[in-house]
Amino acid sequence: MNNTELELLKIIADMDGKPEGAFNIRANGGLADRQVTENVDIRTKADKSGIDIIIKPNTKGEKVHIPVIISETGLSEMVYNDFIIGENADVEIVAGCGIHNCGDEESRHNGIHSFFVGKNAKVKYVERHYGKGEGTGESNMNPTTVINIAEGGYMEMETTQIEGIDSTKRITKARIADNGTLIIKEKLMTHGVQKAETDFMVDLDGENSSANVVSRSVAKDNSYQLFLSRINGNNICNGHTECDAIIMDNAKVSAVPEITANHIDASLIHEAAIGKIAGEQLIKLMTLGLSEQEAEEQIVNGFLK
Repeated sequence: MNNTELELLKIIADMDGKPEGAFNIRANGGLADRQVTENVDIRTKADKSGIDIIIKPNTKGEKVHIPVIISETGLSEMVYNDFIIGENADVEIVAGCGIHNCGDEESRHNGIHSFFVGKNAKVKYVERHYGKGEGTGESNMNPTTVINIAEGGYMEMETTQIEGIDSTKRITKARIADNGTLIIKEKLMTHGVQKAETDFMVDLDGENSSANVVSRSVAKDNSYQLFLSRINGNNICNGHTECDAIIMDNAKVSAVPEITANHIDASLIHEAAIGKIAGEQLIKLMTLGLSEQEAEEQIVNGFLK
């Protein structure tokens, strides 16, 4: 792999050399490298582009890396990845996609990740999206995540897109069984004329199921963001969805949180806040010697931390 591709891997997956544990690196539409372990198997799909990641029951403490990188302009792909998390497992999965586009054609990665979290299993899923390149071609990504959490299962999803993606539509759909839990933390920043849409839909089907969906975003320049979040309480459950956005320059942000109680003991909350950086925050930092631009950067970085 060249230096550009190695840099992308480090940014999106914290990979500095070959990691311990299982991993699968996809580069420019094909398999670049793979490693499996006794408890984690990774198999290429026979019927379509993508992989199956199979984690044995009772697996503890393993970390799996599955990054995707594109460094060829004009490449467009659709990938299907299935994650089967065995009962009582406790693992971390680090994914993400990095695009380096120096040409004048669009580079695009679309992916559908389906999670099957077994009974009493626990998984942390980290996904980062990043783009760079001096070309005029766009870098676009459209990730879809489908989550099925069995009884007593737990999934925490951290998704980050901070730089370089011209257009994205991020869809997450989840169904949660008895005593299951889903935590989603989204961080997003757009600039220039970038567009970003986020669409969460969670069905709390199980008794004592719960979900907490939180998005923090910053929109700069002439960019546009749309946040949609729907939580359906179909049983005795607890659900919370929240969108906090900082708007700057001539950007536009729309937030549409929606909650529906289909059971008398469904407890659901939604929150949304959009606003500019407070003047007193800027003044306070500028009195410490920062320029206005430096003060803004400090506030934005702290907000998205």
